[in-house]
Amino acid sequence: MQQLEFRLIGEFVELNQLLKLTGVCDSGGAGKMLVAGGGVSVDGKAELRKTCKIRAGQVVSVGDVRISVMAAESPPG
Repeated sequence: MQQLEFRLIGEFVELNQLLKLTGVCDSGGAGKMLVAGGGVSVDGKAELRKTCKIRAGQVVSVGDVRISVMAAESPPG
């Protein structure tokens, strides 16, 4: 299984955009199709909402790829 880490800047990222930003899909549209087809799970449960808000601490799985979403560290200062 391939393990990826995604550093989240802000409160959340939409699921289809997460798939695009991590390189799992070529585009947000491809991400939407993948989610609609039932191929994506969030925290172990199937997720069919294409723009579901993914927050730090959640884990997204697509086939043999597992994406751990982490909070971005605050810049020093």
